[in-house]
Amino acid sequence: MIQNRFLVCLFLVSLSITAQIKGVVKDSISGKPIPYVSIWIQNENIGTTAEENGEFTISSTEKNKNLIFSALGYEKKIIKASKATLVNLKLIAYQLDEVVISEDRLETKVVEIGANKNGIYQSFDNGPRIDTKFFPYNPAYKKTKFIKKVTIETDSRIENATIKIHFYSVDANGFPSEELLDKNFIVSVKKGTKKNFFDITKFNLRIPKRGLFVGFEKLSIEKNKLEKTITDSKTNKTQIQKTYFPFVMYNFVERDFLYTFSGGKWNRQTKHTDTDLSRKIMVYEPAINLILTN
Repeated sequence: MIQNRFLVCLFLVSLSITAQIKGVVKDSISGKPIPYVSIWIQNENIGTTAEENGEFTISSTEKNKNLIFSALGYEKKIIKASKATLVNLKLIAYQLDEVVISEDRLETKVVEIGANKNGIYQSFDNGPRIDTKFFPYNPAYKKTKFIKKVTIETDSRIENATIKIHFYSVDANGFPSEELLDKNFIVSVKKGTKKNFFDITKFNLRIPKRGLFVGFEKLSIEKNKLEKTITDSKTNKTQIQKTYFPFVMYNFVERDFLYTFSGGKWNRQTKHTDTDLSRKIMVYEPAINLILTN
């Protein structure tokens, strides 16, 4: 009897650890599903993405933890996981100070910025977070001030995997701030290791005087998922390994800082201690470049 109770306790603990929270995200006015909403467990490196129909599933050890829902054009919402069966988000109006709408331009100059001397790339799963690359402003950009394209190196084992690309302004403290677009920029990449070019001319973006951050967010959706059966050689037990593509390539470079977004907040990586004589650190930076034009 004692042994049976012990097994029941283990079973309940297992259920608690692997608890799945399911729900759907909708527009509070129209009632329509909101696709590709970013969902995070507050202060934890656990996150997911709502499917195109607004449905989502996220694992949590406790249902009283907070979930953070974030989507461009909508107010951010924090809600208890236990109450996240139906999440309604309210529309907001963005003030896009750095977006300039202009007439058709005659493009005579094109320049690519962000390339590193280190041409060695590595790819790995960056987990549920947004990794960014900083592009400082240069007075020379006055001659090519518009952003024509963004390029990103990817490695994918499935065709037409999708990711979300973000453009952020810089606040007074140097952190990523407001989104420079008012809607999601979702792009598809081909299978294999590729350098992808995405035209953003229609957004009429210029590099702000403080510079800007460009980041990518992996979409943890069914379309991007690849499953593989793994067998433990010792126990002969099998389990399903889930991987979401594409992987983005990284450079290992020297930088003053690196910003990542996870757990619903921005995290800054800098030198380890104030006594460290070196002001720079070695970091893995996403292989993202910008192509500018006049």
